Amino acid sequence: MKVLMIGDVYGEPGRSAVQRLLPGLRQEHKIDLTVVNVENAAGGFGVTPALARAFLDQGADVMTSGNHIWDKKEIVDYITKENLLLRPANYPVGTPGVGYVAVKAGPHKIGVINLMGRVFMHPIDCPFRKADEIIAELRRETPVILVDMHAEATSESVAMGWYLDGRVSAVVGTHRHVQTADERVLPGGTAYITDLGLTGPTDGVIGVDRDQIIQRFLTQMPIRFETAKGPVKLHAVVITIDPDTGRASDIKRLSIPA
Repeated sequence: MKVLMIGDVYGEPGRSAVQRLLPGLRQEHKIDLTVVNVENAAGGFGVTPALARAFLDQGADVMTSGNHIWDKKEIVDYITKENLLLRPANYPVGTPGVGYVAVKAGPHKIGVINLMGRVFMHPIDCPFRKADEIIAELRRETPVILVDMHAEATSESVAMGWYLDGRVSAVVGTHRHVQTADERVLPGGTAYITDLGLTGPTDGVIGVDRDQIIQRFLTQMPIRFETAKGPVKLHAVVITIDPDTGRASDIKRLSIPA
């Protein structure tokens, strides 16, 4: 089977890229399941119920998120009812929504886990120990498990990849908005990449208007961020997985002008 995992969708340019390219990518690569990180879909900060529904209509099967998931207050009610939009599973007990799900993909089931790192991020529960708990549960349903590791520090993502090698089908990083060139299948059969990259404008600074960010660095003054203009790319990976064993055999990076 093949799964498509799309990196952080940023603002209207990123949403348009998904809308235009996703149907063709699913057909071209014979995709069985698509996971899209949507936490920056609403102008770079959060996602709304209307946007989440649109992603599902356009071909996303599961949506993941990260530290911006609560930026739009209206998402709280939606996420308590819709388990196809995940928030990081290592938020404390009692947080609205769910952090993992098992969904049908043809005759098979695929588990998807959303985790968030703690280095330079919110002081939440341990993502490593939370992964142990969830994997034990999901493996009763399926050997195919995908992990979105939303983290600031590359070291934390790399560590998670090695920690879960042989126990999940893929560990992919999100949040940093820069696609890394370290995609590989680890010895235990886990596909890995430190960061999927940004789906959105490429001439800004990780999605934001570059002049605003430069002024922020020069003056250290607060400023309202605006989505960058100009060329757009979709960044993602296609992962080939044996549905019977859950082992990945290939991971291919995508960087597609939109």
